[in-house]
Amino acid sequence: MARKSTPTPKSVTPDTIDPRHRWDRPLQAPGHMPVDFEERVDFRRLQGYRLARVRQALARSGLGALLVFDQYNIRYISSTVIGEWARDKLTRWSLLTGNGEPWVWDFGSAARHHKLYAPWIPEKQSLAGMVGMRGAVSPKAGLFKQAALEIKKILKDEGVADMPLGIDLVEPPFLFALQEAGVQVKDGQQVMLEARMIKSQDELTLLNMAAAMVDGVYQDIYEALKPGVRENEIVALATKRLYEMGSDCVEAINSISGERCSPHPHNFTDRIIRPGDQAFFDIIMSYTGYRTCYYRTFNVGKATRAQKDAYTKARQWMDEAIALIKPGVTTDKIARAFPKAQDIGFESEMGAFGLNFCHGIGLGLHERPIISRVNSFDDPMELEAGMMFAVETYCPATDGVSAARIEEEVIVTPAGAQIITLFPADELPIANKY
Repeated sequence: MARKSTPTPKSVTPDTIDPRHRWDRPLQAPGHMPVDFEERVDFRRLQGYRLARVRQALARSGLGALLVFDQYNIRYISSTVIGEWARDKLTRWSLLTGNGEPWVWDFGSAARHHKLYAPWIPEKQSLAGMVGMRGAVSPKAGLFKQAALEIKKILKDEGVADMPLGIDLVEPPFLFALQEAGVQVKDGQQVMLEARMIKSQDELTLLNMAAAMVDGVYQDIYEALKPGVRENEIVALATKRLYEMGSDCVEAINSISGERCSPHPHNFTDRIIRPGDQAFFDIIMSYTGYRTCYYRTFNVGKATRAQKDAYTKARQWMDEAIALIKPGVTTDKIARAFPKAQDIGFESEMGAFGLNFCHGIGLGLHERPIISRVNSFDDPMELEAGMMFAVETYCPATDGVSAARIEEEVIVTPAGAQIITLFPADELPIANKY
């Protein structure tokens, strides 16, 4: 018997489906299991909200459809995913027209799986597809041309063939094949980032649950951080614990100590941690697709005055930025709360980018808004309730090797910023104090 599809009605909008921002109630961090005795995350409501946000952004864009290859955009539109290994492979794509339901081209047998288990995608619109595997298959095989003609036919059938098609990320031969087929291609990534910018209550709950998992991992790191432990051992400890707690992807963990703290290398090594080291960590992982970016700094056993001063200054910059966060504030004002590049020893704002700034976070690690001295003065945007982003600060110590790095994830509520990263960071934590 053919499976009946259950598409989300095209008339649904973010207003009619009720994103349920309950600002007067505590944000949940519930258990991972669904239960019958309290409301937790409603995944079908989440699916409807995300699709409605895309339709709303698409209607305002002047585009007729969106063709997306970015795994985060595919998941946002279609509520399908096949694993983090596919994130940078460009092996899947999804199409959404202003008049239709999502189409998903999947990696081989995943298409059959989604026909069985993702009934919100119309059965005929879960398809197997493969074109180039990032160049491993030559364009001479004709797969790009075949896919482009297939897409053009859908655009025609759904009445948008005369309108531009928005694309986010694409292999060049696919782009060329679409253009040769007579499809006008424009930037679709901006439309998707606009759609993803305001989080629903379900999204905020998932982000809060992810942050709660990292709260616990930092307790484990605090207890394990002692002389003789290697940076990579902390990474292994955190990774194991996160997967045990239900993470679906530990994307990266920065583990940085001692003389490696300044300048910030954004990685980890097998360096042995020593007494008195300043050490900072960043845990980038996801729960049900929703990510964390969560730094904490510790000292091992003891701390010098220079290390304490660096931490105090990083915390001060953090608090000054967070105090400004509320609906209606423009991002250029927040960017001014961060130190100039020269204040932390860099010759240019581009050279210091990523050390003192804010970035939106959701299904992707870097979403809107991006708030920094590099971009926000020339292109400010206004904060809105429902935005979610991470605030990062960094201050090198006067000893020339140590540095403090702090990051808080915040939700923009009608009353201001709500911090959801709760491992204590008001003062410099000393692990295994002597």
